[in-house]
Parts: sequence; structure tokens; C-alpha cells
Amino acid sequence: MKTPTNEALWLLDVRGGFEVRTSTHPTPGPGQVVVRVRAVAVNPVDAITGPFRRLVTPWMRYPTVIGSDVAGEIAAVGEGMTRFEVGDRVVGFAAGQERLRNNSEEGGFQHYVTVLERVCAELPDSVTFEQAAVLPLGVSTAAAGLYEKDQLALPLPTWSPSPRGEVVLVWGASTSVGSNAVQLARASGYTVIATAGRQNHDFVRSLGAQAVFDYRDHEVDQQIVEAIGHRHLAGSIAIGAGALTHALRIAGRTSGTRRIASAYPDPLTRVRSFLARARGIRVTSIWGGTPVQSPVGPAIFRDFLPVALSTGQFRPAPDPRVFGIGLDQVPGALAALRAGVSATKLVVTVTPEEIHP
Repeated sequence: MKTPTNEALWLLDVRGGFEVRTSTHPTPGPGQVVVRVRAVAVNPVDAITGPFRRLVTPWMRYPTVIGSDVAGEIAAVGEGMTRFEVGDRVVGFAAGQERLRNNSEEGGFQHYVTVLERVCAELPDSVTFEQAAVLPLGVSTAAAGLYEKDQLALPLPTWSPSPRGEVVLVWGASTSVGSNAVQLARASGYTVIATAGRQNHDFVRSLGAQAVFDYRDHEVDQQIVEAIGHRHLAGSIAIGAGALTHALRIAGRTSGTRRIASAYPDPLTRVRSFLARARGIRVTSIWGGTPVQSPVGPAIFRDFLPVALSTGQFRPAPDPRVFGIGLDQVPGALAALRAGVSATKLVVTVTPEEIHP
């Protein structure tokens, strides 16, 4: 049988030049699958260029293939693999940019990509590839902040959670990470209090937040403290510029663990974390790829998401906005992401489902 050709969108150097050209067709090793990619989503980490890219991912070798969010069909499975079969519909975290992977064959922006089975989830027919593509890095980052032992260290989500009577604060809940954090925290039994722009309040409530406040309101910190009341604040996820400042104020005025997981790549976070210790507040920085190697990855992608997606308990969020068709549309999607989006995630259809080689 003839091996299909593979094409990838290559990132040529740290400055951000891209080129679509042929790539090696991957062969899965133990614990791996090859996914025929139908749709990809773009993330802020994909859009960084120049010195900041070298600062965030100094280990990367160029040229390389980036991209974390993929959805498609299983094209091949590694030796001894029993969980997946060729043709299964899946969504997965393409880990090529991770320090311990650092492999262009595992970068998402290509037609065929190697994905670790432990961060790959079966998709129900009710979820399109474009909808599913919004999930991997967003859900992985949210899960890292909520569940990793060095972050909030909360109990893992279940399909039938019992109410815990405690609160999780999600600052920036209409973002990709925030949308997933709200749903995961609810699936762990917590009440969620959140912030978002006023135009996105209904959307965040639909994900399960009990109360949503406008982050622009001058009284927002006091409003959240009053909403928490005498309940225990189990932890806070702080997403976006300025989020940590508010989370610190709220943690200092409520009872609870005083743990904050920050998802904003601010160089000052480490300094502020050190200063917060004197007030009994623990601030940590989230790295979204941590679950690729930790037990949190399979706990979410293998054990939770397949059933939660099929039952409707968990939904892909935020909604996708399809930017175009073909790998050559990804650079444009990255430019649009840099210009700013709200309560949506930009997706590129790589190969429409009805087209076959």
C-alpha cells in the first residue's frame, strides 16, 4: 500500500516566517498514534515571534512545525495499541513544542501528526472536528492549573460530581483556558464564580458558573468577595493581563487555601509570587503542556473527556470561528489572533471531512 504524502506548515525561524512544504510521513511508536488532521486551532503561543518566542520556548530547533490543537481520524496506531483503531474520530494535544518532545513530527500544523495516546480523546459523532479543535491546549492548561500537585491540586473531575460547598474563582472565564476551567471545576464539584466582559456573561453562565462579574467594574473585587461570602475559596485561576492583581486582593480578603494559578506569561509573576508568600498566598505559573507528561493528562483525555463529551456534560468551548481551509490559512489566522478575539477560537479546516485522498 502506498504511503500517503504529508505536507506541513513549517516555521522557518524564530522571526516567524512560514512555508507549506512536504514533510516526513510519521510512523507511530509505542504509546503513539498518527492522526490524519481535519482541523486545527491557533493559540497565543503559536502567534508569538522574535525574542519572545526564544524566551518562551528556547529549546526549539528550526525549521519546525508548531501547533497544539488537532482533531481528525486515527491513521495508524503504535505497536500493542488497543484503545484506538484506524478511522476512529479523535481530538488530541500535539506536543511537538514541549521541551521533552521537541519534534516536528508532533507539531499540529500538518496533514498527518504523531500524537501521544495519553493526551488523545475519542470524539462522539455529535462533535465536529472544527468544534473539537478548540479543546486540547485550552483544556490542558486549565487542567494543569486546577489539578497539578504544584498548582491548585484540586480533586480530578468526574461524570457525577458531588457538591463540595467550596468556590473556585476563574478570572477571564470567556477565554479558551477560562471556558475549560469553568467546566472542569464544576465537574470536580465546585461552585464557580467568574469574570468576563459583560457581553459574555450569558456564555459563561451557560458553562456552569454560578455568578459572573464584569472585570472592568471598579468594584469587581468587592463584588466577588461578597459573592463568595463565608464559603471556602478553594483556589483561583487568573487569566490575562491584570488578573493576578485582582486575584491577590480577593485571596487576601477571603478564607481558603490562598492558592492562585496564573495563566498569564508575565515575567513579573515570579517576583509577585515571592512577595505574596509574606501574606500567606501561594502564586504559581501554569505551563499548559505539563499534563503531557503528568498523570493529569490521561486523567482528562483518556478517563474524563470521552464520556463527558458524549453525554454533553462537557462541551467544546469557546465556539470555533473557521478562518479558512488549508494549511496556508494558518498564518492569517495567527495574525487575526494577534489583533484580538473574544469568546471564540480561530480554527482552520485542514482537510474537509468529505474529501478523501
